[in-house]
Amino acid sequence: MEILITICARGGSKGIPGKNIRMLNGTPLIAYSIIVAKQFIEKYGADFTLSTDSDEIKSVAAKFGLETTYNRPPELSTDTVGKIDTIRDVVLYEEMSRKKKYNYILDLDITSPLRTLDDLSMAFDLIKNSKQALNIFSVSPPHRNPYFNMVEPDGNGYYQLVKKGKVVKSRQTAPVVYDLNASFYFYTRRFFDLGWETAITDRSLIYEVPHVCFDLDNPVDFTIIEIMMKDNLLDFEF
Repeated sequence: MEILITICARGGSKGIPGKNIRMLNGTPLIAYSIIVAKQFIEKYGADFTLSTDSDEIKSVAAKFGLETTYNRPPELSTDTVGKIDTIRDVVLYEEMSRKKKYNYILDLDITSPLRTLDDLSMAFDLIKNSKQALNIFSVSPPHRNPYFNMVEPDGNGYYQLVKKGKVVKSRQTAPVVYDLNASFYFYTRRFFDLGWETAITDRSLIYEVPHVCFDLDNPVDFTIIEIMMKDNLLDFEF
């Protein structure tokens, strides 16, 4: 069984300049993904690679043991390009370079680092045991529920619930939904062969992360997670 771990890091971040290599509790953010990738490699014998358009990111990644000959092309380095296209390109490059075809691709998102080897292993078991599934992605309990307290414009100047057709009087009675926390995704090779453009398919599985997990989208997020790490406020060992 051949497995490729991808870590994608575009150099030009508008929200938080340089966020992929920004220091978090004394360590570059990208290093947290490299560390757990190496743990997974030790257990399963996977390969890993980096997709970036930045020499600075390459240099930082190399210091933690992740080196690559791949250069992300300019057309895949804009902020409007989908992640799937980026992953597909580096997968094809690595397959050609290494002269092998991968059965599974594990993508680790740098900006959502709160995951463990146990998380990855349990999610991997789930997709391996589902012959029809195309992928699996990590999720968390939602902060809002589209059946209860999320609204959208209805086109007439008013606002309605995002999910209609079911009367829900309390959050506790709303149908179960999840937040995609963007931490990690396992894809079968078949997912890419079928040409899917987003991670959500008609044969997707979820892995509910059993601990705190969130995406670092703005400077406040960095402050929050750093305080939690320094003061041992995380609800798991990280």
